[in-house]
Amino acid sequence: MTRNECSSRDRPPPPRWRRALRHALAILFGLGLLVLAESLCALLGWGEPDWEVDPFVSFRSRAPLFVPDGATGRLVTAPRWRRFFTRECFARHKPPGTFRVFCFGGSTVQGNPYGRATAFSTWLQRGLAAADPSRRWEVINCGGLSYASYRVVPLLAECRAYEPDLFILCAGHNEFLEERAYGRIKRAPAWLAEAVGLASRWRLFHVLRHAWQSATGGVRPAGTRRPLLPEEVDALLDYRGGLAAYHRDPAWREGVMAHFSANLRRAAGLCREAGIPLLLINPVSNLRDCPPFKSESRPGLSAADRAERDRLLAAAAGLLRRDPAAAAARLTQAAALDNQYALTFYQRGRAHEAAGRWAEARADYRRARELDVCPLRILAPMEAALRKVARDDGLPFVDWQALIAARSPGGLPGHEWLVDHVHPTPAGHRLLALALLERLARRGRVRLPADWRARVEAAWRRHEAALPADYFARGEQALAGLRAWTQGRADGPPIEYHLLQKTRPRRNEKQ
Repeated sequence: MTRNECSSRDRPPPPRWRRALRHALAILFGLGLLVLAESLCALLGWGEPDWEVDPFVSFRSRAPLFVPDGATGRLVTAPRWRRFFTRECFARHKPPGTFRVFCFGGSTVQGNPYGRATAFSTWLQRGLAAADPSRRWEVINCGGLSYASYRVVPLLAECRAYEPDLFILCAGHNEFLEERAYGRIKRAPAWLAEAVGLASRWRLFHVLRHAWQSATGGVRPAGTRRPLLPEEVDALLDYRGGLAAYHRDPAWREGVMAHFSANLRRAAGLCREAGIPLLLINPVSNLRDCPPFKSESRPGLSAADRAERDRLLAAAAGLLRRDPAAAAARLTQAAALDNQYALTFYQRGRAHEAAGRWAEARADYRRARELDVCPLRILAPMEAALRKVARDDGLPFVDWQALIAARSPGGLPGHEWLVDHVHPTPAGHRLLALALLERLARRGRVRLPADWRARVEAAWRRHEAALPADYFARGEQALAGLRAWTQGRADGPPIEYHLLQKTRPRRNEKQ
């Protein structure tokens, strides 16, 4: 053994702090190179993500929602879209001192079944004007009937040009209304999806991805061709017997939820790129008084087990009022036979509620919603996606579901606050408007005086008193039609016509 070898072995290792310092300097050097490369991309205009491109679907055409009015020159809702949207009118260029808000979403945002006059957008505008009359407030309702997030994001992109000060997005209930194919979506591990989501905010990521696509010929994997959707909503439930088109399809459901998450990221990216604040709302749904719209047996269930499950369900229904504990026991037996039948869990939730077992009732009502084969209410993974995008992008987030739940028996929203499966009462809309007012005040957007609550409620009483005498009666008539629609009893052509006439692939077919 040489002297040098002996001396190197005998030399003590460097202190721990020195090794930590070397590691820290190496990390800082790497981060410095990353920041330098990102700055260079920004300087050269490279790697700008195109948030307007939907990676899942495309449209045959897309006409603007707002067009100039020939008589006044103001922007108005285009006549072709008034079947889906209420009429709005505003100046192309804001008057001085105006704060302009756009609200996006589906029929819940529009205020159905009553109308825009009792939607949260109207309560918000009147509340802002009453609380802070020092400026002009405009709240523009862009809620579209049956509009899902993939139809809402193009509207958001359009409205960036109309001098907005704030966008409010409330979506999630309409994602399963239209049929579209996703092929086979491979679910990445959670850590990888998280890493890609964070990296996608960097221009360098898009530069490297584009380089990779160019090197590989830019060929899209098999089964990823984007379906072509019509310009107008083509909801399955618009067809007579439309409920029959829904069947359990886990792959399609995963695709719908992945598409929803992508649309949230696109909305956040569009707003970040334009410097427009975005506020996300978790929509409320009726858990306690809304049974699942369609239940299906688990695959492979035998005829004998199906008959026994149905017998147990019928027995539980007879026991529910006089002996809810016995009813819950029967339903637990039914769930052991078939753990996919949504109605079983809803009925067991009712039994637990009748027995005052609120935690168990809440779990069963939620499970019934998640197992619904025709999901007309936002699902738990989609609620989680809303929270994640808000957290990752630092966006203000208002949980409408939690607001209503905190004021509902057992923390379970029901008919006290919702007129059907997803549409809140006018009081529910006012509750959200109050929460939005407080959130805007915390972010310095509005100044609330000490008596702001009394001012706002007085303004709201005056507004409600001025509504037409038949306003709520007409809303009840619309509600009756809406309930028939959710039960597959629309007056449109039969669902077989839709299935025969459509040219896009079936969602269970490979593209």
